[in-house]
Amino acid sequence: MVQTTAAVICGEKDVQLRTFNLPRISDDELLVRNVSNGICLSTYKAALLGSNHKRVPENISEVPVMTGHEYAGVIVEVGVNLQDRFKPGEPFVLQPAMGLPTGYSAGYSYETFGGNATYSIIPKVAIGLDCVLPYKGSYFANASLAEPMSCIIGAFHASYHTTPYVYEHQMGIKEGGTLALLACAGPMGIGAIDYAINGPVRPSRIVVTDIDEARLARAESLIPISKALENGIELHYVNTAEIQDPTAHIKDLNNGNGYDDVMVYAAVTQVLEQADELLGNDGCLNFFAGPTDKQFKVPFNFYNVHYESTHIVGTSGGSTDDMLESIELSEAGKINPSFMLTHVGGLEAAPHTILNQLDIPGGKKLIYPHIDLPLTAIDEFHKLADQDPFFGDLDRILKDNNYVWNELAEKALLEFYNVSLTI
Repeated sequence: MVQTTAAVICGEKDVQLRTFNLPRISDDELLVRNVSNGICLSTYKAALLGSNHKRVPENISEVPVMTGHEYAGVIVEVGVNLQDRFKPGEPFVLQPAMGLPTGYSAGYSYETFGGNATYSIIPKVAIGLDCVLPYKGSYFANASLAEPMSCIIGAFHASYHTTPYVYEHQMGIKEGGTLALLACAGPMGIGAIDYAINGPVRPSRIVVTDIDEARLARAESLIPISKALENGIELHYVNTAEIQDPTAHIKDLNNGNGYDDVMVYAAVTQVLEQADELLGNDGCLNFFAGPTDKQFKVPFNFYNVHYESTHIVGTSGGSTDDMLESIELSEAGKINPSFMLTHVGGLEAAPHTILNQLDIPGGKKLIYPHIDLPLTAIDEFHKLADQDPFFGDLDRILKDNNYVWNELAEKALLEFYNVSLTI
């Protein structure tokens, strides 16, 4: 019998670490060792609401549920009926979008199925839905980040365009078109810029806006204008807080014209209104940001819907194909999901991180369940060097990589805590 320690939801705003024995797996289940798990804002929403959340069961005070759905790890034990499909020692990535009628999924609904745990059990229903994806890489952070990256990729695929009197949608952003990414210098926004420049369908011009100069500067240091130019793309970063008429300025960057694709990365009325104004003929507005207000409404120009064929789409989550695309592109070095990552920590940091995401600055936070480390900003490991010289060495690894988390840093951290990736 295997013992696990997990960050579990016990009630509203109640996330605890608990250690308990996992049951023996059935013939149709997998026992896995979790190596990494990304902390998602949707986990915060589940912890905030407890059983009032549509994916969280009623009885969590008696049977708490494991948190975490952005996870990757190594298979430890394979049920008898699955031994032709899976082998002990194989790395995997979880696709959490199960699409069940109940809404149940990993990280919200199950006592033993979640990423913020040292070990977990992947149930028959998830395996039957092909949610366990093989992972050929050796860098687990990017495997965990394949899930949020798949949400970005899914949005790009969900945008669409039309031809007059041809009644079918041409899916995806417009090849060689123009793209405005609004409020897009946050962690998910950086992933969107990376994919727009290095993905399979590339615009000719991209304008990225935000109101935070530091975030814009960081985005530009990670994805410079020169890199976009190498791919035949004209890239602009714009701080709209410093411009009297930002809509006019953004249009001026496109020769006074509207844009083929506009994506919005903040649920802010003014940004959505600006996006509407920026749409060109047959322009598609993709509302990526998820509002918390169920009555969130914004005016939209329906004159242009009729005469200019403007349209709007919203997406949430990504498909298995989107995750596989993320994994393939990151393994090939074409995109780097770790651009989104700003903090790492051990399992002890998970409860506080989940409940305080809105108050912790930076981008994505990643938990390594088998290490003992407070949540630490990637550019602040030097502050721990007085505790152990190792952290000074780790800081040098990160400094050499523009303070982007990477495989060398991950390997060093796991070795320092004696985390074995073999079984």
